[in-house]
Amino acid sequence: MTALKVTGWINVTRYDPKPYSEGDGVTLACVDVIEDFTGGLTGSGAARFLMAQLADGSAHFTGIERFTGTLSGRHGSFLLRNMGVLKDGVVTSDWEILPGSATGGLAGLRGTGGTDPSGYFLDFSFD
Repeated sequence: MTALKVTGWINVTRYDPKPYSEGDGVTLACVDVIEDFTGGLTGSGAARFLMAQLADGSAHFTGIERFTGTLSGRHGSFLLRNMGVLKDGVVTSDWEILPGSATGGLAGLRGTGGTDPSGYFLDFSFD
């Protein structure tokens, strides 16, 4: 199994938070996000996150995202477990491709990655 790596950028095209609990400087929300991926991943993402916005302005989130598009010349979709922090306008996150979730030409995909100020990164392989 040869490990490969891709990098690129994510452009958020829809960000729809729905607060469900507020108090003591903390807001809990469910957030729906739609994204466009460019670079090694080319396509779109749809995610739902649970988010905690803290009094210091940071936001901690966790959720599941479906990517649909192309990776290494293969087209299909897969699910990511996505967990991270938004602080001072910068998102850092950790990703894990959910085993068995990849479809189409991406079947058998495994990997981990995330985001940092330079964009996204994904280390992956195929079974």
